[in-house]
Amino acid sequence: MKRGTVYEYSAGAVVFTRKGNEVLYAIIRSKTGTYGFAKGHIESGESEEEAALREVREETGLSIRLIDGFVRRDEYPLPTKKPTRKRVVYFLGEFSDQTPTPQPEEISSVHILGYAEAYKRLQFENLRSILRAANSFIEENCK
Repeated sequence: MKRGTVYEYSAGAVVFTRKGNEVLYAIIRSKTGTYGFAKGHIESGESEEEAALREVREETGLSIRLIDGFVRRDEYPLPTKKPTRKRVVYFLGEFSDQTPTPQPEEISSVHILGYAEAYKRLQFENLRSILRAANSFIEENCK
């Protein structure tokens, strides 16, 4: 840990559903135009899992079930808030028979996409890496 560095902690999830044999991912588009996964600040007294469930519900309107065994952690600088770094924990969450509803204050849209299209929309390699890991985990463990 660097002296003077401030950390913000968030939790979220790689959210997916199934349509027949195809796995589809819920990818959000922020107000700034970047694509990613639903996530947000962990509130006082809240576990990482509780925060992830709440943030996904708030940002997408989806109620998900967390899948045991998948956790990925990410860290990156916040250029507009130096010397702050964001630490995010991502879980894997599944939903079925729901229509996403974006939170208008923070999210411009929620897209339900196949793996290839979801991967293409993600601009940052760290998020692509998390999606690759989630997709492999689903193929190996969630038949």
